[in-house]
Amino acid sequence: VTLVESGGTLVQPGGSLKLTCKSSGTILSAYSAATMGWYRQAPGKQRELVATITSTRITNYKDSVKGRFTISRDNAKRAAYLSMDSLQPEDTAVYYCNLDSYGGRQIWGQGTQVTVWGQGTRVTVSS
Repeated sequence: VTLVESGGTLVQPGGSLKLTCKSSGTILSAYSAATMGWYRQAPGKQRELVATITSTRITNYKDSVKGRFTISRDNAKRAAYLSMDSLQPEDTAVYYCNLDSYGGRQIWGQGTQVTVWGQGTRVTVSS
C-alpha cells in the first residue's frame, strides 16, 4: 500500500489550496474501513495532526484549522482530500497523508510542501 500526496505549492496569505492523497495497492473494502488523516510538520517542530476522517465520515480537526480546513474522502477513487482556505504563514509545513487501517496498520505518504508566503512590504530608510 502506498500513499501519494499532491497539491502543495506556494500561496499567499488568505489563499486556498486543495491537497490530494491517492492510495494504491489496497482493496476497496480495506480502504473504506480505514481512517484517513492529514498531518503536518513545520521546520523545527514535531509532526502534528491536522484532520482525520473515519470510515463513517466522522471528522476531527486541529483547533487552529477549524472553519478553514475541510477533510473529505472518495472511497471509490481511494482518495482523501484536504481543502484549505484562509491560509496563514503558520500553516506553512510539509503535509503528510496517513492511512490508519482497521487492523491498526499505519501507512504514510512522502509529504507535500505548503508554503504560505507574503508578498512583502517595502521598507524605506531615509536620512
